[in-house]
Amino acid sequence: MSGTDSGQPQDSLQERKARIIVAGAALGAALGLLSSYLYTRAAEESDSPEAGAPNSVSTGQALAVLLAILGLVRQIAELGKPKSNEKSGKK
Repeated sequence: MSGTDSGQPQDSLQERKARIIVAGAALGAALGLLSSYLYTRAAEESDSPEAGAPNSVSTGQALAVLLAILGLVRQIAELGKPKSNEKSGKK
């Protein structure tokens, strides 16, 4: 760290970025844990003869989930962009 005042805003920005990344990682881990818990619980509650053994996921189902995740990530990325009035005037 430098002793000048010009370094302080940069340090604050770096701290903010670090907090956002850590919070995002924690939220992602929590959502992943919740998703896997709900998936296994649904498999246990099914009437399959092998209770607790999840059904295999089809390629179409995996692709649908992947596209939904990509859409969510895109929406989150858009939150960080400044709002502009150019979108309201598009043709």
